[in-house]
Amino acid sequence: MRIVTLSPHLAELVFAAGAGRQLVGVVEYSNFPVAARRLPRVGDAFRVDAEAIATLRPDLILGWPSGNSQELLDRLRRLGYRVVDLEPRTLADIGRHIRVIGAAAGTQAVAGRAADEWDSGLAGLRQRYGSLAPVRVFYQIGTEPLVTATGRHFIGEAIRLCGGTNIFESVPGLTPVVSQEFVIAAAPEAIIAADYAPGPASAADASPLQMWRSWPGLPANRYDGLFVLDPDLLNIPGPRMLSGIGQLCASIDVVRQKQGARASSPPTTQ
Repeated sequence: MRIVTLSPHLAELVFAAGAGRQLVGVVEYSNFPVAARRLPRVGDAFRVDAEAIATLRPDLILGWPSGNSQELLDRLRRLGYRVVDLEPRTLADIGRHIRVIGAAAGTQAVAGRAADEWDSGLAGLRQRYGSLAPVRVFYQIGTEPLVTATGRHFIGEAIRLCGGTNIFESVPGLTPVVSQEFVIAAAPEAIIAADYAPGPASAADASPLQMWRSWPGLPANRYDGLFVLDPDLLNIPGPRMLSGIGQLCASIDVVRQKQGARASSPPTTQ
């Protein structure tokens, strides 16, 4: 079985399923695990070179409908390739997709263990955090423009799993562009940003959170609720998300604990 993946997260899933040795081609930014960096590139998730794919003679192509054009996927099928579309809509889909890849590649045992680990890890986080006091959360994917995740996105599901209330839960779509004014009006108690910029998060010129620090009345500032996370751990739907969701839950819980501490503090006297 010779496999080509058309999204970085699909390469991660192939390795998680125990089929890394069968992976012969990937797209740009497929950099985890390290072995994926050495594989031939066939373009990127949005522009794929069909001729480069042909030279690799794949038996199976894993596609990502949200990023790959339907025209490309249909063309590859017309050329005779077996194309399987894997679109992660929910967190449970990640474990399911690992099993699908394992079944296709003949690595069911390894894939089953990886999927079970994913499922049990999610269940553990849900049990620990899911029923705790709610915290209003704004998750910031990008700053220019300001992009977030709605409740329909797997990141929105992760926020719910952590006991958070996404301030954009019911907005249509998956990753809308939003305004700073709307975020401020929604008064989030925690703002969690994907930190794509190099350098320490505390540096004014590097932090994606700098725009919020000039609003001292924002609840997220009152509760020290500004956090950055490695985007590779939460924005890429693969097994590493367990670590990212754990960090997300822990960040939200910091705010929750500070709220509890303030509520239990005795009133001050003049």
